[in-house]
Amino acid sequence: MDRPETYRFHNGQKAALPFAAAEYDARLAGLRARMDEAGVEAAVLTSMHNIAYYSGFLYCSFGRPYALVVTESDSVTISAGIDAGQPWRRCHGDNLTYTDWARNNFWRAVRSVAGEGRVIGYEADHLTLAQRELLEDFLEPSVTVDLAGATMRQRMHKSAAEIALIKAGAQVADAGGYAIRDAIREGVREIDVAMAGRDAMELEIARRFPEAEYRDTWVWFQSGLNTDGAHNPVTGRRLERGDILSLNCFPMISGYYTALERTLFVGEADPASLAIWEANVATHEYGMSLLKPGVSCAAVTERINAFLTERDLLQYRTFGYGHSFGVLSHYYGREAGLELREDIDTVLEPGMVISMEPMLTLPADRPGAGGYREHDILVITADGAENITGYPYGPAFNVVG
Repeated sequence: MDRPETYRFHNGQKAALPFAAAEYDARLAGLRARMDEAGVEAAVLTSMHNIAYYSGFLYCSFGRPYALVVTESDSVTISAGIDAGQPWRRCHGDNLTYTDWARNNFWRAVRSVAGEGRVIGYEADHLTLAQRELLEDFLEPSVTVDLAGATMRQRMHKSAAEIALIKAGAQVADAGGYAIRDAIREGVREIDVAMAGRDAMELEIARRFPEAEYRDTWVWFQSGLNTDGAHNPVTGRRLERGDILSLNCFPMISGYYTALERTLFVGEADPASLAIWEANVATHEYGMSLLKPGVSCAAVTERINAFLTERDLLQYRTFGYGHSFGVLSHYYGREAGLELREDIDTVLEPGMVISMEPMLTLPADRPGAGGYREHDILVITADGAENITGYPYGPAFNVVG
């Protein structure tokens, strides 16, 4: 049997993607403009977030490499044979399948589109050392140029279509939040509450987006000291009266992640806990008031730091105050240039989407022990910011039972 290195398996009809073809064409035009500025003749993008952003295809690696190769005239996703025709059906542009019959057929497929001896753009923050060596061996580039920063800056500015999808995602997160609140009662396990929120969000996504891919929506719901970290896993701990709770809803719609995070208590909040909670709510409201065009991420951070210092609470802060939203997940993607931290000098501009999420964590030996976090998503506008999160925050609504 003659076993090919690559082939095209255009099986069935193209599926409806998250965005219209014109949206992807505009993104590719922006990428090609950046390639032209850098003298890049072919871009070999390998990250899940960039491939999804420019083509609509979100791959499932399982140890296999994937790519999107963009030249002046072509945009071709490179996928493994195990996926059959799905990558072609769910991508904007062409698709080329590589086989497992010989090692490194992936790079032979990339080479067939990108060519040899050219100026090659790649993502230095994603390509491993081993894959970078194979890029050199197979493509023999005259020069390599890191495009990770340029593509990240492009993704930070959302189109109207992206903002519409993100707003829908925020509303889905709200639905998950209300389902979680309804499930909270003494004796229930963290996992039971988390499943209620996840199921509600997945059903809402399916209702709103009947042609989307359904995967990766999840909930972190923590109680007691398990609230001390923002990303602590769900457990089987049963809720007790007076417990601090952390609600974290993460709907995923075609690679676009949104979030809702709230502090709650079961039945009652003791005075020490209530004081910390109200202080974090005040920090949250102050932080949201600072998000507007023309201010830098570092400046916002310093002003919130001063706010907490005045209240002798800064020592309980454990991470930055917010981050960008878009093609993003807990296992891929991060627009690190748009985070509310001291070392980020990016200036907020209309069309950017960013969260405000202050968190205070008190250790077990302090009154009010636990982690307090509120999280809203804001779209930067011409003269301020639009809060697209609807679920209420604070003690008036979130002492449950």
